[in-house]
Amino acid sequence: MTALQNSTILVVAAHPDDEILGCGGSVHKWVQSGAEVHALIMAEGLTAREERREDVSVQRLNALREDARRAAKSIGYQSISFERFPDNRMDSVDLLDVIHVVSQYMDRIRPAVVLTHHHSDLNVDHRVCFQAALTACRPLPECSARTLLTFETPSATEWNFPYYKNTFSPNVFVDISEAVETKIAAMSCYKTESRTAPHPRSASSLYAIARRWGSVVSCDYAEAFELIRTTI
Repeated sequence: MTALQNSTILVVAAHPDDEILGCGGSVHKWVQSGAEVHALIMAEGLTAREERREDVSVQRLNALREDARRAAKSIGYQSISFERFPDNRMDSVDLLDVIHVVSQYMDRIRPAVVLTHHHSDLNVDHRVCFQAALTACRPLPECSARTLLTFETPSATEWNFPYYKNTFSPNVFVDISEAVETKIAAMSCYKTESRTAPHPRSASSLYAIARRWGSVVSCDYAEAFELIRTTI
């Protein structure tokens, strides 16, 4: 697989916190090795938790973005950008509109590697992001992305009990033993997204998930990815 050191990487995430949950430890490690990593957050977050989208104030949304900026800074993201697609309603948007947004960022950033959600996640926004990223990364001569990876998102990937045949089957692992604490600390920046145990987004659960994947590849802690495509 293409080496990630000194690479330019784009993380296409549906919601604020997914960029930490899915790959925060790996991003921190890659940045320490010279990579330039950018996060793109597609949906606004929060608004699905109220009866009406407009019931969530601009102040609450801005506070969530500030949490995301603090988390991104602690991980080492070069930038974090926000779009305004409706939270948990991205299936109500024309897919082509979502693809265009991802393509615009790819044209500007020119990433060699793109990371996004797994296609079988329970969360509909995650699935839309995957489809948009897959399409934006189609292997045309002008496409910069040589590698497309998907990550698991605790409370979305494992909660899609097997109604789909293509469940998350990781085949790429990153040793985050030196970065797991940074990931957990970054997640704690999210006042509205962090949860207490035994929720999958609790600190203890995130440690357990990383410990589980580490045990698969004989290290203390790891993050897992499913490789969709790479060109060597």
